[in-house]
Amino acid sequence: MGEPNDNDNAMVHDGEMIIGNEMIHDSEMVHSIEMIHGDDMVQETKMVHGDEVIQGSGLVNDETINGDEMVHGSEIIHGNDIIQVNDMIHSNEMVQVNDMANGDEMAHGNELVSADVSPPNSRRRKKKSPVWEHFTIEPVPGDKQCQRACCNLCKGTFAYSTGAKIAGTSHLKRHITHGSCPVIKSQDKKVALSSAGVTDNDCEGTIGRPSKRRYRHSGFANATFDQDRSSFYVAKLIILHDYRLDIVQQPAFTAFIESLQPRFRVADVEPMEGEVYAVYQKEKENLLQTFSTLPGRMSLTIGLWTTSQTLGYVSLASQFIDTEWKVHRRMLNFTMVPSPHPQNAVTDAISRCLPDWGMKDKLFTITLENDCSSHDIYSANLRDHLSSKNDVMLKGQLFVVRCYARILNAAAQDVIASIHGVIYSIRESIKFIKASHSREEKFAEIALQLEIPSTKTLCLDVTTQWNTTYLMLLAALDYKQAFTTLETCDDNYNEAPSAEDWKRVEAASNHLKLLYDSAHSIMAVENPTSDIFFHEAWKLQLELANATAHEDPDVSSIAKDMHEIFDKYWKDCNLVLAIAVVMDPRFKMKLVEFSYSKIYGVDAAKYVKVVNDSVHELYKEYVAQPLPLTPAYVEQPAANGNKTQAAPPSTGDGLVDFDMYLSEIATVQPSKSELEQYLDESLTPRTQEFDILDWWKLNTLRFPTLSKMARDVLAIPVSTVTAGSSIFSAGTGSRMLDEYRSSLRPEIVEALVCAKDWLPHSPTASPSCALVKLQ
Repeated sequence: MGEPNDNDNAMVHDGEMIIGNEMIHDSEMVHSIEMIHGDDMVQETKMVHGDEVIQGSGLVNDETINGDEMVHGSEIIHGNDIIQVNDMIHSNEMVQVNDMANGDEMAHGNELVSADVSPPNSRRRKKKSPVWEHFTIEPVPGDKQCQRACCNLCKGTFAYSTGAKIAGTSHLKRHITHGSCPVIKSQDKKVALSSAGVTDNDCEGTIGRPSKRRYRHSGFANATFDQDRSSFYVAKLIILHDYRLDIVQQPAFTAFIESLQPRFRVADVEPMEGEVYAVYQKEKENLLQTFSTLPGRMSLTIGLWTTSQTLGYVSLASQFIDTEWKVHRRMLNFTMVPSPHPQNAVTDAISRCLPDWGMKDKLFTITLENDCSSHDIYSANLRDHLSSKNDVMLKGQLFVVRCYARILNAAAQDVIASIHGVIYSIRESIKFIKASHSREEKFAEIALQLEIPSTKTLCLDVTTQWNTTYLMLLAALDYKQAFTTLETCDDNYNEAPSAEDWKRVEAASNHLKLLYDSAHSIMAVENPTSDIFFHEAWKLQLELANATAHEDPDVSSIAKDMHEIFDKYWKDCNLVLAIAVVMDPRFKMKLVEFSYSKIYGVDAAKYVKVVNDSVHELYKEYVAQPLPLTPAYVEQPAANGNKTQAAPPSTGDGLVDFDMYLSEIATVQPSKSELEQYLDESLTPRTQEFDILDWWKLNTLRFPTLSKMARDVLAIPVSTVTAGSSIFSAGTGSRMLDEYRSSLRPEIVEALVCAKDWLPHSPTASPSCALVKLQ
């Protein structure tokens, strides 16, 4: 090993050796044609750098190695970064060729230098893929030809080269960009990248250079800014979240938008109204396209709205079953009418709606949510006016349906009103107990002494939610003795109900339970079909009829008022409910026969016949309609190209006369209709997982005409309460539109209400969230 040589334009300063055009820095040894540099080794045509094996011809002239940095010709490799062009490196940088190194740039450590360092003849091929910012190549132990790529973050290894074939980098990119790397995942899928410029870290100069390429989770990273598109999405934001249109003028909102995209010009209220209306028009076109492909009829639900002004609104929604036998409900119109709603307001609104949506010949039923007193008037007006202009089924007997949820609420409010005095005392009692912690403890101690086993919690009800009133009464009943005892030992409390009051509360609670359980049965189904309502209605009708004859006057008096409300509903709607349950293969006519025998007794057969005749008459109307040609009913050509014959040819077995006999029987005794065949078949087993729509979807080919009838009947909206709404707060009258919406122009109100209902079901594709590479 020779002594350090200061020739060849090299300067040695403070432990540094520069030989030829090469600088040897830190613990470095160059021997013959081998150089060891820190963790680097270049031997013959291979250089080992850290954990990386670089194939090539070794170390060449004009190449500088400093710490973890390598300058190759006009290229600097720093850490895992490659920076093109001839960079000048300061602080911890090396100055190539004849530049002077001093200060922190001088070589330190112990160097062993051989006098002969022969430069290689070729340069290593540069790795341009940005994936090498995150991976290092390392050799496979025991196999000099194979190499694997090691993730610098999680240290996982991946196939790279077998010597004869290179695996490529796609799998390495997926590891980084798809969040497979656990380190990146723990950092919220953001790759840790060094910031640009020089940073000072505890007075030690470090280089932080930005990577040339990186990956970002964005769908439109390379897209140009589009003002119209951004305005469209602001309009959708306002619609979906019920924001006021003037939010675009709020300073906080404009500041937020400017922080995201300074080039975005936030529109004023009037232009934003135009954007909202454009969304409405676009979604309406999509819905019209959907309606054009529907295989069956549609039913309407009518909602009444009022405002603080002398104006009202009528909402029209359509319910239908699509080609995949899925139930859907879509808002159609939200039309302004005078308030209070005149008798012809609904009729006029529907008349304007039907042609606009191409439903003139597709209307099946209309479900109203008005109260009992005006139902007959509305029904008569609608039936007379619309049946003359539209093709209604079964002579309009099914045309108008009343909302089942509204009837439950009307009956519940009637029960609550019958004991409103006692309910007031219970509310005041609960307020008294909840007023202080000491009173709660005292009440709990009394309950413990009386050994009351109840685990229910006393809580005040919400007056607009009758189910909370029922639950409050139920809990209070368990603690009725505690209330009485509290009154005797606390002079400040004098609201305890009497024994007679508790008796009335118990009777009322039993009746409310019938309504509560019925409502929950309906709520258990996300998109209820019309058949499930018959089960609830006939049981409720039977219970109330029996309760009116109860020997207890408290029970019978409450039941009479409830039965008066519900019996009117049963008379109006039991036919449509019965026809719907006949379309359930688990029950068919059998449940109608059973339930009517319970309700009507000896007169049941008369009412069963009405249902049976109506089912057959409705089926005949569907038979008269043209049936779309399906592959199952197209005449199939024979093997020789001719059509199949009506009767099979004789096989020469001497039974020609028998064949003629079979033909005569087929002519004289026609086969059963689809309806008769369906009703004669045995009932489908009642299982928990049974889905009536799936059953009809699978049996459409067996019953092509009857399935059309079943599709329309099962889609009848027996309740106007939609999914996500509370069936207990539906009320019995009109709903109120808020002050802000009431102040807007009617067409904008309609656009906001309808578009909000349509957007979640829009077929428009959402922006892609694919990973995009940024250059």
